[in-house]
Order: sequence, then structure tokens, then C-alpha cells
Amino acid sequence: MSPLPEGPGRSRPIEVGLRNTNLDLVRGVAVLGILVMNAVSYGLGVGPYFNISAGGSETWLDWAIGGFGEVFIDQKFMGLFSVLFGAGVALFCDRAAQKELRPALLSLWRNLLLLGIGFLHSLLWEGDILVVYALVSPIIILLRNRTPRTLFLLGGSVVLLSPLAAVLSQAAVLGDGSGLGAFMSASGEITATAEGFITADFVARAAGMMLIGVGLYRNGVITGERPIGFYKRMAVIGLGTGLPLAALGLVWVAAEGFSSEVAFIGTIPNTLGTVPTVMGYASLIILWNRRPASLHRRLYSVGRMALTNYLTQTIIGVLLLRVIVAEATLTRTMLAAVVVAVWALQLWWSRAWLGRFRFGPAEWLWRVVTYRRFQPLRRTGAIK
Repeated sequence: MSPLPEGPGRSRPIEVGLRNTNLDLVRGVAVLGILVMNAVSYGLGVGPYFNISAGGSETWLDWAIGGFGEVFIDQKFMGLFSVLFGAGVALFCDRAAQKELRPALLSLWRNLLLLGIGFLHSLLWEGDILVVYALVSPIIILLRNRTPRTLFLLGGSVVLLSPLAAVLSQAAVLGDGSGLGAFMSASGEITATAEGFITADFVARAAGMMLIGVGLYRNGVITGERPIGFYKRMAVIGLGTGLPLAALGLVWVAAEGFSSEVAFIGTIPNTLGTVPTVMGYASLIILWNRRPASLHRRLYSVGRMALTNYLTQTIIGVLLLRVIVAEATLTRTMLAAVVVAVWALQLWWSRAWLGRFRFGPAEWLWRVVTYRRFQPLRRTGAIK
């Protein structure tokens, strides 16, 4: 049985039309930002990703880069990416409804395809987020028309499952830290306790931020429809609340000597600070978009090719850091240099590609299979 409705509108794709550049810009910044922490996973592994002292920190600069990542990057840009994905699901359904397609069914089919993409991606790298997005998407589709208030309450409640998982997981760790394994070191196997926490934390934060993203789309915040003063206030309040919480978490864990006794519960301040920080970052980006510059156009292109860029980051990172320089002793400073190089490459190639083609390679393939109809790829006019 076909997953798409029969009839003359069955395979009609939703037109690209005029895009909301706020969404493109936020998505572009988010997909570049997540590389900062993902690169640590590519090059150093699970332990150093969660624990600055576990590896890659040889000099004061390494420690500074690690601390900066913990406070300003970790969880925040993945949270921003999740907000955009949730908003994107709602936007896709709205546009499908306008075209008299069956939005829920079409979106479910689209996310089933994403599940396949994510599964293949997870074979290359264990940190894939696409599988989680695809599995959570039916809930997002079901709740997409709820009021923003309801979506915020649900999203916030789901995010709070992460601190709960941290407390329960910490209670299960033996006093000598033997229940942590690779979670706290650069070697060893990941334990069931640590794996359980990572999974629960990952899913709770992704699902919660996706629900919040739908709410922000419904009330016009993420699309830039509020007054300038609103975004200025949200930036001040969000960053003024979230970043100190994240810094407090880092200071707490460092004061405990990165002890196994705070391995899981030490993540709680950062998690609690993620939601307001994401709101603050989104506000700053939307305010910045009101003063367009040449860099904006490149970031729009990165955002329009977010799936392609996310996948190619993994391909480059795994190939370079786990294959080509697998025997090298990597530091966080080296990884930062790799991140900047990949940013430059993606800022250049995304703009160049979309100057000739209408979609990124992965986006085009996803679109073709979603509608089961060939889509023109080559662009006939200039990129906007």
C-alpha cells in the first residue's frame, strides 16, 4: 500500500517559493555550531566529549577551548538544531495542508525516510541525531496544532527528564566509579549505566526542544515576527540566565576534580541552562538578520543545505580524524582548527552549490523519494 494519498495531488511537491530567511539563518548557525562538540567525539571519543579532563587537554589553550565549549556550545547548538527541526515539521505540515495533501501522512512518510538516512549515518558515527528526530516526529505531528503554551509546558517537562535520568544514573554508579567506563575516560568500554543515561539524556533534550520549536513557530518567535524589543529582552534574559547556569556546572565539576561522584549529576546545570540559552541565541541571530551582510547569504545557504552539511561533517570528521590521522595524538586546539576549516569549506561550497542547483544533494534525494517524483535539480535563475 502506498504511504501517500492517491489522487491528482499525490505527488505534487510543495513549492520552494519565498523562504523565511530567519529560519535559514538560525539553521545555518546551528548546523555549524554543532560541529564544535561533534568534532570532539570524532577525534577523541565519548569520554573527552563529556569530561574535559579525559583527553585532548594538554595545554592551557586546550583547557580554555574545552571550557568554552562546555559553557557556550555543548547542548546549546544541538538544542537550536532541534528547535528548528520541530518548527520544520510543523511548517512542512502547514504547507502540505495548503496544497491539499494529507499533511500527517506525508510527514510520517518523510520522517520514515529520515529514519533510514539516520540509520545509515549511525553506522558511520555513533552520535547520530537523525534517528531520534525521526522516531520522535510522530509525536510532533500529533501535537503540532496545540497552543504554544501547551507545547512549551510539554517541551519543558520532557527536557526535565534529562536531570531526572542524571540523578537516577548517578545513584546506580558504584563509589569507585566502575559503573562509568568510557564515560569518564578516553579508553575502555561504555557501560550499560552510562549508555542508558546518554540515550535518555539525548532523547529527552531532543524531543523537548522539538516541542518547544513548534511552539516558537506557532507564536511567530522563531520566524522573526515579533518586535525588535521582544528579541532584545529575550536575548538578555535567556543568555543572562542560561550561560551562568552552564558556567556553574563547569565550575562545580572542576571543583570536584571531575570526580565520578558528579559524572552524571554534574550535567544538570548545563541542561537547565540550555533552554534559556537557546532562546537567547535564536534572538541574537534573528536580530542580526535584520542587518544583513554578505556572510548572511552564505549562512542562508548552509541552512538550506543543513542535512547535506550535517552528513558531510561526519564524513569529513570520521575520515580525517579516525582514519587518516588515527595514530596521531589529537588535542582540542587541533580539533578547533579542523572545525574552522570545515566551516570555511561549508560556507563556500553551500553558496557555490546553490548558485547552480535548487537543493543540496541530500535534500534533493529526500524530496524526490518523499513525493515519489523526479524534481528538477539544476537552477534556472539566480540564487536569492
